[in-house]
Amino acid sequence: MLRSIATIIFCFILVTSCQKNDDNDTNNFIPNIAFDTLNSINTTLPQYNSLQFPSNHLVLNGFGYKGIVIYNIGNNMYTAFEITDPNHVPSTCSKLTVSGITATCNCEDGNSYNIVDGAPFDGTSGQFALKPYFVEVNGSVIRVYNN
Repeated sequence: MLRSIATIIFCFILVTSCQKNDDNDTNNFIPNIAFDTLNSINTTLPQYNSLQFPSNHLVLNGFGYKGIVIYNIGNNMYTAFEITDPNHVPSTCSKLTVSGITATCNCEDGNSYNIVDGAPFDGTSGQFALKPYFVEVNGSVIRVYNN
């Protein structure tokens, strides 16, 4: 009985002490910039109205490192990612261009990513996915932030 309790405690400690290795935490190309859109993204306003509809996206400059892209997944759920290619040193061409659900690098490598989940598409060089940001929805207001 004592042995099984000790085994359970050991397993619990072992499982809780392990940390997940998240590639986005070790990306040295994109600085970790704190920002908060607060209540500035109100989908009842004309400039943000497209975000009311599933499968629409919006690129916003002035947040994150080179800007953010917000995507409406549906069911009042959104994703938000940094709009800088995470797989090379930032430069004038590394800001991504978004078309549909694809964000493409303007540098000669032509890396491309899915703005629904941040995953790189086949043929993208490098190990990193898009840098995600936190999203909260309160009625018609979308808050995107990074601590």
